[in-house]
Parts: sequence; structure tokens; C-alpha cells
Amino acid sequence: MEHHSEQSLNRLAFSATIHCLTGCAIGEVLGMVIGTALSWGNGETIVLSIALAFLFGYSLTMLPLLRGGVALAAAIPVAFAADTISITIMEIVDNAIILVIPGAMEAGVTELLFWASLAFSLLVAGAAAYPANRYLIARGRGHAVVHAYH
Repeated sequence: MEHHSEQSLNRLAFSATIHCLTGCAIGEVLGMVIGTALSWGNGETIVLSIALAFLFGYSLTMLPLLRGGVALAAAIPVAFAADTISITIMEIVDNAIILVIPGAMEAGVTELLFWASLAFSLLVAGAAAYPANRYLIARGRGHAVVHAYH
């Protein structure tokens, strides 16, 4: 029975990480595309990407809650509790990788380097956030709080 519960925990943590990564990726890609298209500097582009990653990450968590009848005032703290640590880890890792890949921040949206470095950094960021998500869910925190509403 313990093996089954550990598999369920791993599966739930993986699902929560993918869910969080999806929101982060939408925001991160959108921020990088906008910053690059407007020829912004690294700092402005990264700040926009991080802000959008949090916005989309929280929004993807709140949408099913709101559709299920949870009030916005109740959905916001649930989303913060579920995603803040995971998004923070993903954003630190993702942006650190983008900054150390030579030419990644200068690459245009039509260049393979832009998309390859962004995809690679997001995959590594998701892998980095998985252990934190698993730890939080095992203790009834993180996405376990969201699942209590389902």
C-alpha cells in the first residue's frame, strides 16, 4: 500500500509541476517575445517575463476554482499557497539558464537559439521545481490545497 501511495504522490507532484510549468511557460515565452520584439534590455525583458509567469501561473490555478464556484477572494490565497514556491523556483532556474547561455538573450524570435534555449531552460526549471512540489503535497500544502477544492 505504501508503494501505491508513493506512486500517487509522485504522479500528483508531476501533474502539479506540469500545471505550474504551463503557466510559467506561457508567461515566460510571452515576456521574452514582447521584450525581444521591442528590443528591450535583459533586465526589462526578464522582469516582464517573471511578472507574466506569475500572472499566468496563478490564473491557471484559479480558473478551475472560479468555475467550480469558489469566490475570487478565496481563490487568490489558494493559488498563492499552491504556486508561489514552485513558480519562484522555476523563474530563478529558468532565467539563470537563459542568462548563461551565450547569445540567448540577444537572439531574435525567429532564431533557433531563442526557442531552444527557452525550451531547455523551462524543462530544467520544471525538473528543479518537482521536488519542492512533491515535498509540499506530501505535507498537505502546495497543490494539495487546490485539490481539496476538487
